[in-house]
Amino acid sequence: MAKNYFDRYVWLIDVINRHGHISFKDISYLWSRSSLNTVGENYLPERTFHNHREAIFDTFGIEIKCDRSLGYYIANSEDIEGDGIRKWLLDSMSLNSVLNETKDMRDKILFENVPSNKRWLAEIVNAIRDRKTIEMTYQSFYADEPSSFEAHPWCLKLFKQRWYMLARSVNYKEPRIYALDRIHDIREAENDLEVPKRFNAHTFFSNYFGIIINDQKPATVILKVDEDQVKYFRSLPLHDSQKETETTDCYSVFEYRLVTTFDFEQEVLRHGPSVEVLAPADFRETIRKDAKAMLERYD
Repeated sequence: MAKNYFDRYVWLIDVINRHGHISFKDISYLWSRSSLNTVGENYLPERTFHNHREAIFDTFGIEIKCDRSLGYYIANSEDIEGDGIRKWLLDSMSLNSVLNETKDMRDKILFENVPSNKRWLAEIVNAIRDRKTIEMTYQSFYADEPSSFEAHPWCLKLFKQRWYMLARSVNYKEPRIYALDRIHDIREAENDLEVPKRFNAHTFFSNYFGIIINDQKPATVILKVDEDQVKYFRSLPLHDSQKETETTDCYSVFEYRLVTTFDFEQEVLRHGPSVEVLAPADFRETIRKDAKAMLERYD
């Protein structure tokens, strides 16, 4: 997918989403004034518009339909509202589109840097959509040199300012995580993409916090959170399984069902003394040892 077309899809989604309902005539007029219209088209060709609609559905799962009396609209907006990933994607794309159209505002809105945001994202999305493998040159932080191999991309995930791809390479039976900012080169290959029929990205990561995956079984984790942090936990849950099981004036207790990976360990430690692990015992001991090791550095 050429980057220009990717940006067009973003623009079209944003225009329809912001207006609720809009006629093709108005869409075409807005396109004539868009900064993405680099060739100076006076209108948006209707065939191009419908091609974009199909590509948007195939790529993002966003369905654009037409109501004869009201115009075009996003038909599955309620589904998107209930889907955290697609809602975030739609919100992010809308903001990106607005910034592209109002470049004089760029110094008024500050963002966290996402190193791999644009360089390889479109290429991987394109490969997943077209169900094709990719040829990738990759170098992890632990490798002395990059290596090249063919991979089957299954899905993408954003975590702590970095994009990651879950993919199965020809060298491994099981899928592995690859950080996009560690990719040196990538191109679409000719082989057909192989993804298990029952694979669901949300289900695959449902027992994990972050992107580290392993063979451990999920455990019931209980955290005691001091009063000064409770509202943060309520407004932005650490995990979909989060439940508040006890509430007092001084603290609240939250329960989770997940795998206690290194990513989750680091998240708990990030809150410092405001969070205490009550269970399971082995995870509590891990956090205790981490806290002790940190304290010893300052003795």
